[in-house]
Amino acid sequence: MNYTELSVATQDVMPNKGVLFFKSGLSDFIQVGEPIQNEDGLTFVGKLDECGDTFCPNCSRKLVKNGSLESTLKHVAIGGIHTNIRVSYARFRCLNIDCQFNTRSQSIPFKADGYRITKPLKEYTEKLLSYGLTLKAVAWLTGLDKMTVKSIHKSLLLSKFTTDGKTLIKPERQAKYLAIDEFKLHDGHKYATAIIDWETGYILYLAHGKKKAVVFEFMDHVADEWMSKVEAVACDMNSDFEEAFKGRYPKLDIVYDRFHIIKNFNDKVVSEIRKDEQRRLAEEGSPEAAKLLKNSRYILMSKRSTLVQKDEDARKDKLVSTAGEIFNTPEIKAHGGNEVWYDELLEENKLFFTIDLVKDLLDQAYNSHDEVEMCVRLEEIIDICKATKNSHFIWFARLLYRHLRGIYTFAKYGISTGKLEGINNKIKTERRKGYGYPDDEYFFLRLMELSRKAS
Repeated sequence: MNYTELSVATQDVMPNKGVLFFKSGLSDFIQVGEPIQNEDGLTFVGKLDECGDTFCPNCSRKLVKNGSLESTLKHVAIGGIHTNIRVSYARFRCLNIDCQFNTRSQSIPFKADGYRITKPLKEYTEKLLSYGLTLKAVAWLTGLDKMTVKSIHKSLLLSKFTTDGKTLIKPERQAKYLAIDEFKLHDGHKYATAIIDWETGYILYLAHGKKKAVVFEFMDHVADEWMSKVEAVACDMNSDFEEAFKGRYPKLDIVYDRFHIIKNFNDKVVSEIRKDEQRRLAEEGSPEAAKLLKNSRYILMSKRSTLVQKDEDARKDKLVSTAGEIFNTPEIKAHGGNEVWYDELLEENKLFFTIDLVKDLLDQAYNSHDEVEMCVRLEEIIDICKATKNSHFIWFARLLYRHLRGIYTFAKYGISTGKLEGINNKIKTERRKGYGYPDDEYFFLRLMELSRKAS
């Protein structure tokens, strides 16, 4: 039922005032008089339908009416105006003086359990929350306190993702591949770990920390039969994750994420060599050559095909940013000369040429669908890096050698933590939208729901 759309029969016009009022639209509620309008909105005053004979649940004797009580409940807003229901209901007394149920009140059928609001308002609140609105926005729309909205949402999520409000549900489906990664939970270097079904993107498990214990807890949660059907796990080079999975399930394949390999090469090799060369040229009295390296970090990191595309965009006068009059923002077009600059850098230094070669071989390795072929490419990269005698290249060669199996296994499965990195970005956005969530349990439940909406 749509509680915000009422039929014409529920409308009344106050005489001589020209103001349109609506009836509450609640069954079992008999409205008395016209709604009262004040700073809190509209208040509908009335009583419950007369109930028939009522009997004591303890001794089965007939109960007698013993006065009445009054309660005020928040109700669904009408036309943006918050409403309340002020309802009178009967109180009963058992004539048996020895009965423990000496007094009893008439139940309000439209009152939401655990809240001083109507069931329609609770349903409306849950609907707004399902659209992804923040607690603050829903509180403003419904007239409820933000903590009441949070309580309603948490109860809804607990019913969805737990079996008894305390035990997390088992995964909805059997996963073939998993992905695991940590994310920042709070400021102060507090982290949590997320494990997802790689194919669906659903978050299956969340826990504080980023150690082996999290993996063990997850494996205990899903049980051996479920884990035995998982073929591979994508992760970064966190040794704790690998040791925990392989320790209990040796046949499980670990796939190291491509993004982390490339990022390590760019940050620890390309960037460091560029800085070393710029420093060396400046010390040797070659300021012009050193100047050529300024702002060249992303040029050296990019593929040649990317540089060619940027030059093509420049020839077509492609706009990067349009001009604006309000803030006097300039028009910015794509810059050309990227490939020429790149070639000049390669000619100036043999190490830069080696960087270009390694980038090309890494690209070929990750385009391979055969484990042996990918392993051969990686071993070739290791040999090239060692031959340079450069400390940064040697570091990268050791990194590849230590994690060789987990890297070339990518050719077999083609999985990465990319989906999880995308979810991590959504986690950051969700945390910012809510200005942080001190209740971690509620935040984790929100993230589980978010992952299912994102898929």
